[in-house]
Amino acid sequence: MTDSMWAHQPAAGYNEGTDLAGFRVEATDGSIGKVDKHSVEVDSSYLVVDAGVWIFGKHVLLPAATISSIDLDQQTVFIALTKEQIKDAPKFDKEMHLTDPEHRAQTEHYYGRHRRV
Repeated sequence: MTDSMWAHQPAAGYNEGTDLAGFRVEATDGSIGKVDKHSVEVDSSYLVVDAGVWIFGKHVLLPAATISSIDLDQQTVFIALTKEQIKDAPKFDKEMHLTDPEHRAQTEHYYGRHRRV
């Protein structure tokens, strides 16, 4: 397990160069939507998930370390969080995420509390 919330965990099975955009996303207790954006920047890897009808019109930010596994054949990303934990995460703001270090820190702190060791 890496220390960074913003890095893919080796056990998750992420293959470098694989774009996860369009993959289905499953929490531990059910589907939450599809990957809208996948970033693999060093120290800033994450998914932006379009939660669609589950949380109407909401996008959620999931740091790469929240991914427990990836099924390339089924094009599905499995997240090591419940739907409720994801729903209660800090509000995702596309602009703030990229420009405000405090927003990133809040997101990292929130998901870090729920991280399974």
